[in-house]
Amino acid sequence: MIEITSWLRIDEDELVEKAARASGPGGQHVNKTSTAIELRFDVANSPSLTDDIKARLTALGGSRMTQEGVLVLFAQGHRSQEMNRQDARERLVELIRRATEKPKPRRPTKPTYSSKLKRLETKTKRSGVKSMRGRVRHDD
Repeated sequence: MIEITSWLRIDEDELVEKAARASGPGGQHVNKTSTAIELRFDVANSPSLTDDIKARLTALGGSRMTQEGVLVLFAQGHRSQEMNRQDARERLVELIRRATEKPKPRRPTKPTYSSKLKRLETKTKRSGVKSMRGRVRHDD
């Protein structure tokens, strides 16, 4: 079991890990070892998560989410497979932890009396400036 918060845990059977070859430079070592880890977590069908957490996690996942609702994390920053596995799991835990936080509801506010007056005053000034533009009339 992977502990996300004190009240939320995810079973390790829900994770699918696959080793792959890391991209980038590295010489002979990188060409013959599969040190990168691709971690897949099925958000849409996870029994551990509530519907609102699933929705927030899907939004946080962004381009890492597939059409089927699977979150895909790719870790290749370290030279060892175990370190990359640990890194991918830590990133998954952090994403889910951020998804558990409910966003603070926005309270609509009204403009203050002084801000209304200030706005009208600047509109009047601007109107005066614009009305002074244009053709010059000679009243002789």
